[in-house]
Amino acid sequence: MGLESRFSLWGQGLLPQVFSALVVDFTCFFSKFCNVSMTTAIYPGTFDPITNGHLDVLARACRLFDKVIVAVASDNFSKKITFGVDDRVRLIQENVSDLLQVSVESFSGLLVDYACKTEASVIVRGLRAVSDFEYEFQMGQMNRHLDSELETIFLMPNEKYFFTSSNLIKQVHLHGGRDTNGLVPPNVLASLREVAEQMGNKDS
Repeated sequence: MGLESRFSLWGQGLLPQVFSALVVDFTCFFSKFCNVSMTTAIYPGTFDPITNGHLDVLARACRLFDKVIVAVASDNFSKKITFGVDDRVRLIQENVSDLLQVSVESFSGLLVDYACKTEASVIVRGLRAVSDFEYEFQMGQMNRHLDSELETIFLMPNEKYFFTSSNLIKQVHLHGGRDTNGLVPPNVLASLREVAEQMGNKDS
């Protein structure tokens, strides 16, 4: 399938042009940072809970940057949170102990302010499908408006994780009574089972 045919699957609107602009932006980004001795990136999210898709994106980020901070949002009011922020931080830390350049912290407030505090110059975001693109593009542009020196880079996880999300995994596991083994790390699976058991006890 040729490039034009691939773009036709996305429609005939502005998306191909925007994608081309992002490719140019991506090239300029690496030209800008290729000679920097130490680059700190932030991988932000709610991570409620961390999934294998998240960990896949994190591993890819570690191959690109000297230091990666997993920034766990403590005050995301747009989402219903299952795990407290301390539990979410712990669940991530237990899976990144072998990644020496990774640290895990919680934060509140604007991400651009946290990036300034930690002297990070890059925001890493996972991009699973076209459905993610519009939201991530808007957020990236707003962050650039607030801080023109802060770059955003989108990384795609392994294709086997394209359909997974924390919310979908929680729905399947907690409300459908089905296991999500293979989609989340073992410690998260155990924690989901504990929450499901607690929910079952309340209903009985």
